Amino acid sequence: MVIKKYYFKKIKSTNDQAIKMIKRGYNKGIIITEEQTDGRGQHGNKWISLKGNLFMTIFFEINKKRKISEFTKLNLKIIKRVIQKYIKKKLTIKYPNDILVNEKKICGILQEVIFFKLKKLMIVGIGINIKKSPKINKYKTTFLNQHTIKKIDKMSVIKNLQKIFEKNIRFYKCI
Repeated sequence: MVIKKYYFKKIKSTNDQAIKMIKRGYNKGIIITEEQTDGRGQHGNKWISLKGNLFMTIFFEINKKRKISEFTKLNLKIIKRVIQKYIKKKLTIKYPNDILVNEKKICGILQEVIFFKLKKLMIVGIGINIKKSPKINKYKTTFLNQHTIKKIDKMSVIKNLQKIFEKNIRFYKCI
């Protein structure tokens, strides 16, 4: 199943844009932006969106009977698998929503569920530090190009994420 991509130069939040699109009748899509002015993290935390990094949200319909927590591990495994294609270092998952390299955060996800017109839709916001890492007091961060010889192209990461989500999307309706 192909998931259409929607590109934006600058928006407040990719997850917020996905919610707007769902309310306009879209059942699936990938929101990508160059700049996020009000990115959100878990528990209402602000996601620091440094230019050159990846900010995207994938949204699609899921099984109504399942809880969001049942999809968390699958989403983290999918995203980890894509990042692992680019670096040799071991990646670890810090539940519920972070991927780390050498105990430094390289990726965060923000999952949300919305019910609209008798459908249950999953929203998976993905932030990957590709070119820069934000300075955060609570924990250390890193970025993808710090761990590679060849600089990583953001579009390559987006295409790989799209491909693997499209391949696995049928599981979201079943599990």
